[in-house]
This record gives sequence, C-alpha cells and structure tokens, in this order.
Amino acid sequence: MNKKLITALVALSLIVPTTAHAALENKTAQLPTVAILDTAIDTSLPAFKGRIVQEVCILDWTTCPNGSNFMEGPGAASMPADLIKINGFDHGTQMTSVLMESNPNMNVIFIKVIGNTATGGRQIAFESTVFNALNWVKANASRYNIQAVTMAQGHHNLGVAGTDYCPKTPATQSSVESLASDGIPVFFPSGNGRDYKRLDWPACIDASVSVGYVDRIGEIAANSNYDEAKLDFFAPGFFTVAGPAGLVKNISGSSAAIQSAAGSFIALKSNKPNLSMQSLIDLLKSTSKNASGRQGTIKKLINLSAAMSGTSVPTAPSGPSATEIAAAKAAADKVIADKAAADLLAAKALLQSQVNAAIAAAEAQYQSELKAAQDKLAATKASWLAKLNG
Repeated sequence: MNKKLITALVALSLIVPTTAHAALENKTAQLPTVAILDTAIDTSLPAFKGRIVQEVCILDWTTCPNGSNFMEGPGAASMPADLIKINGFDHGTQMTSVLMESNPNMNVIFIKVIGNTATGGRQIAFESTVFNALNWVKANASRYNIQAVTMAQGHHNLGVAGTDYCPKTPATQSSVESLASDGIPVFFPSGNGRDYKRLDWPACIDASVSVGYVDRIGEIAANSNYDEAKLDFFAPGFFTVAGPAGLVKNISGSSAAIQSAAGSFIALKSNKPNLSMQSLIDLLKSTSKNASGRQGTIKKLINLSAAMSGTSVPTAPSGPSATEIAAAKAAADKVIADKAAADLLAAKALLQSQVNAAIAAAEAQYQSELKAAQDKLAATKASWLAKLNG
C-alpha cells in the first residue's frame, strides 16, 4: 500500500465555534463518549450544545487552526464558515448529527483527520494520520470515558477479490486491536462502491467493526459493499440531518450507518454494563435480523430491541444465502463460458474449412492457368521454328 488514504467521502458526498465545551476532561459527566474521526465540525449547532467535550486536530500537514499538525482544545476541529460548506468538509458535522440522532445519550470527541488548504482544498490523509488519531483515543480513553470510535473515511485500493485483498497496514491494525483489547470497538464503513466481494480499507481489518447500510425501507442498498466473511453488520444509513450553519440535508451511505451502529452499541452497553465489548458485539450479531438486496438475504441487520431483551430473531428462509447466490452465479458463468468456448471452436472449424476450400480453388486455378500458358508457349515455339526451318 502506498500509505495514502483516498479522502473521497464514503456516504455523500465552519462556522468558528462560539460556544464553550461542556467539560474538557469530562470528569463529572457520566455519559459515554464516542470519538468521531472526520473532516471538521460546526460546534455551534443547538443539538451539539453541551455534548462536544473535546476537539482535536491530527494531521500530516501543518494546517491545523494553530498552524501545526496537532491541536487540542476548542476550535481545533473548526473551519471558516465559507470553507466548511465545500469539498465535503460538511461531512463531519453531518456524521455527528447522525450519531446524536441515533443515540442522544452520548458525548462526542471530534478529531479532524482531513486537512484543508487556505482555499478549502482537501489534503491527502496518510495512514499515519489514522493510527495517530487512534492512538490519541487510546491514550485519552479513560479521561473522556471513550467507549467507541467511528471513522467514516476509507478507500478501495484493494487486492484482487478472492485473495487476501486487504492492504497490509500493521500500524493501523495494531491500533485497532489495541483499542479492542481495551473494550473500545472501532467502527469503519464498508464503502459504497457496489463491490459484493470486498470491503473498503480500513473496514477490511478484521479487528474493526465493519458496517454496510440499508435504505429507508430496510433493504440492503445496492451500492453497499459486501464481503460475507468480513462484514459484521448492516445498519440504517439514510438520515435527514443538520450540517454546518444548520443546513438540513438528506444523506445516505455506509458512513452514516457506522454512526447508527455505534449508537446502538453504546445503548446496549449502557443497558448491559457487565458485558464485555466482544459479548456485546456477539449479542448484536446473534439478535440481528434478515435484510435483502442484490447481495442476497443476509442476517446481519442490527436489531437493538432484540439485543436489549437478549432474544434472538429466527432466520426466515426467505431467500438464498449469499453463498448459494455466489455458487449459482459461478455455475451460470461456467455454462456461459463453456458455451462460448464451444461456439469459438465451431467458428474456428468453419473458418478452417473455408480457408482450405479457398486455397484448393486457388491452387486449381493456378494449375489450369499454368497449363494454358505452357501450351501457348509450346505452340508459339513450334510456329516460329517451322518458319525458321521452312
């Protein structure tokens, strides 16, 4: 991997904050905190009041608001009002809105991981940005009561489907695994590229919690990437949310789905505080329900109410599994390939017979014309010899 994190949004695609943070160290607040790694945030939105407990900027560029590559404190994740509305920088505010809508009983730490130029251009984020941000979360988890992480950014520069396609990024993998060992899941989006065999990086990292999305009617979105072995969940991914300056938009994608999935996890953890992170994830998996789409009928749609009650939802045999669909497609592809091969052989045989006939006809014509020329030459010679001798 070239270590570059392509920063195109996987879902949708600042006003400088004037309100004070609720509690910079969250010492008195009892609410759980989710760390959001994204573009930038407008903290002045009324829905965020008292809930943004810290802002951080971690970049590989010296373009944090303080002119360095790291900043911590009020305004660290902010942008000028005219710039946060362009080039997808409104994404971070939207993701925070989705999270708060999914579960309002949480605090948020926002970490800016996408840098911007003075004119609002997006700067490339390297892998080091990701693991540095994750390591900051680990170092500050107890200080802020951080119980989950979301990052709605990713890329699809992957290996060949059917192989171990996930780019090798040991530093990021180690950071994700370390947080998981502390009981803090890291949620990454599957991506929105209509790839039904591969997830985006870093969702393809096994230690992460990878999430695809369903649409407004609960069907798996056609563009939601899927890998039967690696995808952990589907979650709602269509929301009407507020962006910078309160501008309301409809958004959809797996980036929104990770926020709703994280909100469900926090709600379940609050309801069952004695369960470990892995037990909570396993409970969400065991109580998930079926969702259908082009990817198949798959029992991975989070059902929070069932998880809260600890009951399972029976899997209805409402359609073929993703494995059965893949096998049927492979069989159909083989039939098509075999027929194409047979047709090619027949076409080659026909062409060969036509070539043979054409060569034979040309040879016959050549022999006929050669004999006529030889006869004419002999007659001419005889005629002139007769005149010479007579």
